[in-house]
Amino acid sequence: MDWLDTRYYYILLMLLSISFPLLRSFEHRLRFYNNWFALALSITIMMTIFIPWDIIFTSLEIWYFNDRYILGYKFLKLPLEEWMFFICIPYSCIFIHEVLNYFFPLKKIRFKIHRWTRWVALLILLIGVVFWNKMYTCVCFILCGGFLILCQRNSNLLLTSLYRTYLVCLIPFFIVNGILTGSITNEPIVIYEDFHNTTLRILTIPIEDFIYCFLMLGLTIWTYESLKQKNLGFLQGFLRSGRDSNSRPHA
Repeated sequence: MDWLDTRYYYILLMLLSISFPLLRSFEHRLRFYNNWFALALSITIMMTIFIPWDIIFTSLEIWYFNDRYILGYKFLKLPLEEWMFFICIPYSCIFIHEVLNYFFPLKKIRFKIHRWTRWVALLILLIGVVFWNKMYTCVCFILCGGFLILCQRNSNLLLTSLYRTYLVCLIPFFIVNGILTGSITNEPIVIYEDFHNTTLRILTIPIEDFIYCFLMLGLTIWTYESLKQKNLGFLQGFLRSGRDSNSRPHA
């Protein structure tokens, strides 16, 4: 589509991705804005892993970005739009996570989710080892398999909500990642060097991207829920007490 051939394309895609979740964050029932502190920390922690990964893979040209669809402003070899990706997409996915938990709360989980997770983790690790010579496949699958092994320590409810959120997020994932990989444009926005992956794709999306998405989303949700349950109350109370003490008149 010629009318999509614009350097504003990637940034507009990110702004559209976050626009509805951001506007609905102030909805009186969900009050998602109350959790922004935990969300900001969880996204920051996720980025400490994914940004260096992105920088290294971009430097090695395992993937790279089409200059036709980006503004051209880069920091540490990553386009501005790519930095926005790691904020806008996790924000939108955690919003979906909270919406699902609010309107469809999970109750007691009876099936053995931990055993199922263990076998999935071993399968993913095995695939990563088999494709050790494919850099994207190997790194992506091994990191995700290791993450799933760590996830076994979590409660059934958290694991189940993570899987549920991921499955629902596959709907916008197909749209956004499909666009990034060239489903409706003359050329893809993100270009993959097929020597470093299995070349297996669903539509235009490399199969590795589905594992990458799960790992990014899973790490963010895991951190987000941990902060909400353990530390956020203390931190918010501490900050609130500090504001109250500053607002008191001094003798």
